[in-house]
Formats: sequence, C-alpha cells, structure tokens
Amino acid sequence: MRAPLPLLSASRQNLWRLTAVRFLVLAAQAGSVGFAWLTQLLPLPWLALAITLGVSLALCIGTVLRLRASWPVTELEYAVQLGCDLIIHSVLLYYSGGSTNPFVSYYLVPLTIAAVTLPWRYSLILSGLALMAYTVLLFEFAPLTNLPMAREKIQIYGMWLSFALAAGVITFFAAKMAEELRRQEELRAQRREEGLRDQQLLAVATEAAGAAHELGTPLGTMSVLLNELRQEYTEPALLEDLTVLQDQVRICKETLQQLVRAAEANRRLAVEEQSAGEWLEASLDRWHLMRPEATYRYQSLGEEPGPRLSPPPDLSQALLNLLNNAADACPDNLDIRLDWNNEALVISIRDHGGGVPLAIAEQIGKPFFTTKGKGFGLGLFLSKASVTRAGGSVKLYNHEAGGTLTELRLPRIAQGDRND
Repeated sequence: MRAPLPLLSASRQNLWRLTAVRFLVLAAQAGSVGFAWLTQLLPLPWLALAITLGVSLALCIGTVLRLRASWPVTELEYAVQLGCDLIIHSVLLYYSGGSTNPFVSYYLVPLTIAAVTLPWRYSLILSGLALMAYTVLLFEFAPLTNLPMAREKIQIYGMWLSFALAAGVITFFAAKMAEELRRQEELRAQRREEGLRDQQLLAVATEAAGAAHELGTPLGTMSVLLNELRQEYTEPALLEDLTVLQDQVRICKETLQQLVRAAEANRRLAVEEQSAGEWLEASLDRWHLMRPEATYRYQSLGEEPGPRLSPPPDLSQALLNLLNNAADACPDNLDIRLDWNNEALVISIRDHGGGVPLAIAEQIGKPFFTTKGKGFGLGLFLSKASVTRAGGSVKLYNHEAGGTLTELRLPRIAQGDRND
C-alpha cells in the first residue's frame, strides 16, 4: 500500500500562501515603479526604491528556500514574516510620498492576514507596528518635488489600484483560509470517528480473543463425540447429518485458530498472493460449507487477466460476514458478481429479501445494532472496519427489483495488484 502524502501544517501552508501573495505584490510594485521610471511620470529616488524592491525579492526567495527545509514553521516565525512585509512596505512609502501615497491602505492586508491566521497577541503587536509606521509617515518621508499638474488624477488611479490589489489579496487569502478550516474540520471529524471505531474494535477484539480460548474446549468435545457417533451408527441419512455437523465444527475450530494466531502473533499468518477470482471462489466454497442451505449464482464480469491480491485474513472474514448477511435475508438465488477496472475491483452481492428499511438505514453497520433477533450486531460493523482498513468501502442499497445489493469495493493498488 502506498503511504499517503504528509499533510502540511497550517502555518506552513499559510507561509506558502503569503509567499505567493508577496510575489504578486512585488510584481505590481516593481511594475508601477518601472512604469513611473520609463515615463518619468514622477520624480522618485529610483536607487533607493530599487534596493528596497531587491530586499523584498530576496525575502521571497529566502522564504521559498526555507520552506523546502523540514523544520516546522512556528506562529512566531509567521508573525515575523508579516512584520518584515510591514517594514518593507513602510520603506517603499517613505521614498514615494509617505502617508500621501495611495498605496498606504495596503497596510490593511498584512493585518487582515494576521487576524485570521495568528493568535490575538501577534495581531495586536503587528497592528501596533503598522500604526506606528503610519504615524511616522505622516511627518517623516522623502518629499516629492516638481510634481506634475495631474497629481490628483494620478492619486485617484493609485487609490483604485491599491483598493483592487488589497481586495484581491484579502479575498484570495480569506477564501483559502476558509477552505483550509473546512478541510481541517472534516479531518478532525474523520479522526474522531476513526478513534471511536478503533476503541470499539479493541473492545470487540479483546472479548473475541477470550471467547476463542474458551470455545476451544467445547468444540473439541463436540468433535470427539461426533466421531464416536459416526462409528456407532451406520444409517446413511444419519451419517450424512453427522458429516455436516463435523464440517461445521471443523470450520469453527479453524476460524478460532486463525483468530487466536492473529491476535497473539500480530497477524503473522502466511498470506498467499492469488487472483481476485481465486480468492472469491475459495471464499465462496468455504462459505457454502457453512451455509449449505444457500444457493447462489457467481459471475466474473471483468476482462482477463484479473487483478492479483494478497488478502489478509480479516478481509476474507469480512467477505464471509457479508455473504452471511445476504443469506440471512434470503438464502435462495443469491447473485454474486466480480468486476474490476484500472482503479478498483468490485464484489456485488444481491439477495431477494425485504431490503433495507429506510427508517433504520442510517443505523445499519453500527456496532451492536441488528435487525435479526439472533444476531449480535457486529458482523457488518467488523466487515466495514476491515474493508476500510484495506482502503475500500462497503455500501448497501435497496435494489430496484427488490432485495438488497451489497457492494464491496477494494482499490487495486492498495491490494498489491501487480498490474498497477
């Protein structure tokens, strides 16, 4: 199974976004300064502005290189990065008219980013830094002399450009942050659900291991008695029934032995690679010994050669549980199909029972919930857990022609498929 790509931390993702915003703003600033220099529209200190823009470019490149390293991005580092943006912006304003520059409103962009990404204390410090710089620029800045007569029109266009840039950056960052918050909330909900499921599985596994040890003795006694009965009675009909009972006891003993070995040896059972068709046919043969009263039709729909896989024991048991559920609903004429494509293999099991009642559809598959009076409410729950752990899914549908359609979907790549 391929390991999933590691998720980036929120601070690292935010710093990547901030760096992208920096490159965008730097391009707009450099373009504005370059246009003013080429057209001689404004008398500006070109060398000082070029050096400041160069420092901004160096900060962008340095941040990209830093983000390629493995050490984590802290909230303090992120706040310092925003502080550097405020300082560079203040220097640019100092050499281009101070507080009269229409781009002075860009101060709100780093402050907005800080407000939505950082704790309040960092936002408060950065707000104080921006307010102090703005206050200084009211009185201290490099004055612009010999301004053209169209200064007011230039300032109006500058204010429009400043607003458009600030609005675009804030909207982009706010939208990305909202998307990230939704993703993190979904991830937390998924982890809570997985944690609850793991706790329930641990409780069930503990009880199952104890029951396996306790059931070994009565099953052994039953096996001995059945052998004695077969030797004592010779009636064909009775011998046939005793043979069925011996097969059932043998299956129970094998299942318990697998359970004990898996629990005590951390699932170090020998797992053979085989085709999906071979695995399914072997599981059906074993299941039919357990449920001889059931009848079924099996079809393989995929194009040969079929996918190969190495199914763990719990996945085979999950398939048996699903087959038993279908047989409990209606043991006659089950329709079992195997299909696959480049991404997944699908096993569908259709019974002709009463279907899934809509009133309890959401409860199906939860632990200790059953619609059968003799059931424990664990079969479907354990099956879903095993299939989910293998990267697949189990879904139940009401078939349009009646009955229930159970769909077991397994990703080929997660099951050791050679062809992928």
